[in-house]
Amino acid sequence: MSIFKTTAATIALLGFGFATSALAQTIAITGGNVVTNTTQGHVIGGTVLIQDGKILAVGADVIIPDGATTIDASGKWVTPGLFTPLSQVGLVEVSAEASTNDASANKSKFSTALDGADSFNPKAEAVAITKIEGMTRMAVTTGTGANIFSGSGFIADTSGALNSITKGKAFIAVQMGERGANIAGGSRSAAWAYLRNALAEARSYRPGREREDALLTGPDAMALKSAAEGRMPLLVYVHRASDLMTLIRLQKTHPKLDLVAVGAAEGWMVADELAAAGIPVIMQPQDNLPGSFESLGATMTNAARLHKAGVTVAIAQIGEAFNARLAPQQAGAAVANGLDWDVAFAAITSTPAQIFGLEDKLGSLASGMTADVVVWDGDPLEVMSSPDHVFIDGKAQSLTSRQTKLRDRYMDLDKASEKPFAFR
Repeated sequence: MSIFKTTAATIALLGFGFATSALAQTIAITGGNVVTNTTQGHVIGGTVLIQDGKILAVGADVIIPDGATTIDASGKWVTPGLFTPLSQVGLVEVSAEASTNDASANKSKFSTALDGADSFNPKAEAVAITKIEGMTRMAVTTGTGANIFSGSGFIADTSGALNSITKGKAFIAVQMGERGANIAGGSRSAAWAYLRNALAEARSYRPGREREDALLTGPDAMALKSAAEGRMPLLVYVHRASDLMTLIRLQKTHPKLDLVAVGAAEGWMVADELAAAGIPVIMQPQDNLPGSFESLGATMTNAARLHKAGVTVAIAQIGEAFNARLAPQQAGAAVANGLDWDVAFAAITSTPAQIFGLEDKLGSLASGMTADVVVWDGDPLEVMSSPDHVFIDGKAQSLTSRQTKLRDRYMDLDKASEKPFAFR
């Protein structure tokens, strides 16, 4: 071998070693109350070892490699990052300003063909606000327009990175109940008839063979096909017990459908039936007032009753563009009304991951899982607790937002060396 080739090979090996070293960032979070969301349960005084964006090990006797960055979490809680199962974060900047609001498209000829990811702005202020409250992943959906269907929803992280879509075209949502009835023509019968026929059209759709009397455009039928064939969750907004029973009948007629009930204010009335049908529920536990005729039976014990019957429950501040971060408060309210703590916490972490088919990557702390990790200064379901550290894909995140900057700017004006112009 020539001197040149030997030198080149040596440089290549050195370069490889340097690259491996640079990538192999190891972080050890030690001494905390580690909530694993696995059969390992809570590990008191445990260690979470992170390397290259993945969790390497979790336990009380984890050996920490030399050179690892260590974070002392003694007296604190260490958990998986929170996962909101339904929101509109990143689709709206200012609600009242149409140019910044992509939450719905009332004048569009399309429905399910609309891809929510096309409207997502990871730099929106609400994304950072959501992240600093411990939320690392979120399911995002557009709203309904002139049709009962929304566009394709997606899963994203809250890092603010332009490549933060975790799973595109992850689900489709459909509005039933009172609102769906109004959109579809004035009655629940009209809404359910539209839904059943649209699903049938999507299942049988073949490009170039569109029917003249089709309910859906070709692109809409193509987009709905995955949900109609059970390869994608179909989230159904429904509250009234009788509407939930209609949803259950739809599941029995089409057992391949991957149905998820959203809202379910009167779910407790048909909890046994929902459990038997295997339909999970995304709910808002503090939705306890009869704000409409379809939610007269709303109660704050809804989550506990559903879980007791065997229903899989996920918790969200449903549909929020700005306050998805309040999911832990919703989960805490469910605990105060009879839901087990571990079940409530899973409802904002591992259960949403399970609903969207991401349970092998997100929602728990175990070897090989994506390193979405949060270190809290107290119980994450307590209102006064907040994150001290947030990691997404193993990367430490900034805990600042426009709100925190404004807070810091105006907190101690009397001590400020230079006051803002308006306060001089």
